[in-house]
Amino acid sequence: MRWIVTMAGAVCRPKRNWPAGERPSFPPRRNDDGGMTAAQAKQLPDPVALRSARHLDFFDFMFTRFFRKHMRALRVARWGLPELPAGKPVVIFANHPSWWDGVAFMLLYRRLLPHRPLFTPMDAKAIEKYRFMTRLGVFGIETGSARGSVAFLRVVEKVLADPAHILWINAPGRFSDPRERPVPIAPGMIRLPEIAPDAVFVPLALDYPFWSERKVEMLAAFGAPIPAGTLLEAPREARSALLSDALAAVMEKLSADAIARDPAAFQTLVQGQEGMGGIYQGWRRIKALLRGERFDPRHDPRAETAP
Repeated sequence: MRWIVTMAGAVCRPKRNWPAGERPSFPPRRNDDGGMTAAQAKQLPDPVALRSARHLDFFDFMFTRFFRKHMRALRVARWGLPELPAGKPVVIFANHPSWWDGVAFMLLYRRLLPHRPLFTPMDAKAIEKYRFMTRLGVFGIETGSARGSVAFLRVVEKVLADPAHILWINAPGRFSDPRERPVPIAPGMIRLPEIAPDAVFVPLALDYPFWSERKVEMLAAFGAPIPAGTLLEAPREARSALLSDALAAVMEKLSADAIARDPAAFQTLVQGQEGMGGIYQGWRRIKALLRGERFDPRHDPRAETAP
């Protein structure tokens, strides 16, 4: 069969009348964007349309209750409270040390930035287990493929078209120990300034140390905003290092505060249950009541001062 080159340079097959029952099957027509068909493009998730304020209220209550049962406290470094410019979309890029990171995003958003809608990606296979999250601004993305990368960029472009929106994302794209250096940056991160040139990028450090109690602390700190224009001035291969270094600087500073174990250096956003719990703690509470003393469930009340 002859092939025809059009004036636009495209190659196409000429029309041909095939005998009945002999027409071959051709693959679906694809566009020029990562091999995604037009039909597949229409099937991309729309987290903006799916997001529900009612669901957010309900699951904020549930996440908070779950957090208080399993964690000691959510604390944000006083030097690391978020300072976001108005009228610009924001990309908050965090390290990824724990399963708890998604809960951290939700709790931080609801307490510090409730007027800036949250959107965050999740592995498409994982979100099948947590379908309710699609109502919270979470959208599923196929990982490990060019098609998934294209889909991710298309959805993010739509999300960041609204200057009120914030994209919360784990920059490494995988779980990464907070001591790993350089801090890994997923390849898709370096493309974000191109699709959202008016956005600002804000590093977020997360850490989960044990202090003097049996439950772990959730510590967080935000860094200084980086305009997308600053990243666009650098070639793609250099942007990864810029993002990694900015995130690592905030992580190192937060780590120093974690080592110091001083709650006064933090603003406590959510306080969890303290003490051992169970029968023994109940007995200690009764003894304090009988003695007319104030009951303190902490293991070592002298070790820390309430903020």
